[in-house]
Amino acid sequence: MTKSSSSPMGSNAALDARPAEPPATRLKHRHLLGIADLTPEEIVLILDTAEAMQEIAHRPIKKVPTLRGRTVVNLFFEPSTRTRTSFEVAEKRLSADTLNVAIATSSVVKGETLVDTALNLEAMSPDMIVLRHASSGACHLLARVCRSKIINAGDGMHEHPTQALLDAFTIRRHKGRLSGIKVAILGDLLHSRVLRSNVLLLTKLGAEVWLCGPPTLVPTGIERLGVKVTHVVDDAVRDADVIMMLRIQLERMQGAFFPSLREYFNVFGMTEDRVSLARPDVIIMHPGPMNRGVEIASEVADGPYSVILEQVANGVAVRMAVLYLLAGGAEHETAA
Repeated sequence: MTKSSSSPMGSNAALDARPAEPPATRLKHRHLLGIADLTPEEIVLILDTAEAMQEIAHRPIKKVPTLRGRTVVNLFFEPSTRTRTSFEVAEKRLSADTLNVAIATSSVVKGETLVDTALNLEAMSPDMIVLRHASSGACHLLARVCRSKIINAGDGMHEHPTQALLDAFTIRRHKGRLSGIKVAILGDLLHSRVLRSNVLLLTKLGAEVWLCGPPTLVPTGIERLGVKVTHVVDDAVRDADVIMMLRIQLERMQGAFFPSLREYFNVFGMTEDRVSLARPDVIIMHPGPMNRGVEIASEVADGPYSVILEQVANGVAVRMAVLYLLAGGAEHETAA
């Protein structure tokens, strides 16, 4: 098995991937805009670094001076609890100076554009900008005009790379590997940036991915990404190692995609009976926020197979890893 040697905390967990090339020791791009830009070796590097970062959570003092003197701006144009908070916690644990911009009280409400907002923030010399925006491609736009390193915290219906990374981190911790396992992803596939990032990541690392949802909520041509599509929940979850539920995003829907929420739950909701079709050691995942009684029953969300809160905890370690590697990783520490 291959191991990465770039961790700032010591030895890393064994890898499930066996790349043809030597393991990556740094990220090729200066931004994290999406999983599409990452090689399998870079994904494994992030996951291994997150394993080392996870150790900090078990220390009496949960802080290291790794990013002391660096400034990170959290620029969120959409509501967020888990992502924004975990980024802030990750930044503080690495001793970075953190600035959270409150969009509702910023000049954006007066008509200032995204680019002008970012350039004004750049005048204060931040090192990184963590951006969440309702428009797909917003992070790519800032990457072209900003000197700061841009981290995509979710852009429209495009990608949410750190969510997919923390999902993969959680799966690997429970299953020991990503290659060869069956992952069933169910819910609002059409509007989900989490889906797109997870499909790209899981297929790159050799997982068998099944997608399930109403025909009206399945993106056209998604099969070209190497996944299997079904509209029958039993087929999707049968013998699955992982079941990942996605929220019905009513705020993005313009029209009737299904008859009613009750009807959706009856046909596609995750119940204990449906979970019983999966493998005995299946894990249940959800990126949040959950709509209980719509895509998932409470007894499943709170049941013994659920790792939903563990995903939240793992998000801090994964985002610490991303911040550390984009800052230069071991090279940055040597220079310091």
